[in-house]
Amino acid sequence: QVQLAESGGGLVQAGGSLRLSCAASGGTLRGFVMTWFRRTPGKEREFVASIRWTVGSTVYADSVKGRFTISRDTAENTVYLQMNSMTLEDTAVYYCAAKTSVFTAQYSYWGQGTQVTVSS
Repeated sequence: QVQLAESGGGLVQAGGSLRLSCAASGGTLRGFVMTWFRRTPGKEREFVASIRWTVGSTVYADSVKGRFTISRDTAENTVYLQMNSMTLEDTAVYYCAAKTSVFTAQYSYWGQGTQVTVSS
């Protein structure tokens, strides 16, 4: 049973940077797709970025493309989200999620979320 734990959230000024981490434990991530989502009160959950664990290919939402970078450290079983040039619209709870295959729609594993607040 894979468990995910996010960290790295906090308060940052607009234009600043923050790096989120998602540490996975309890099983291999081979073949998995690791994804960052975010949710703001009153809005639906939003896809941010994903990375295929084995091959390292990435996908980004248009809203973060060029500003955010998703990466993984296979030795540490950790996924990162480097967020640069942050804006007020990036304020949200960020969740790390994992699904067992790129061919699967359902995300089976979720972290508890970490709050990111961007101030003006």
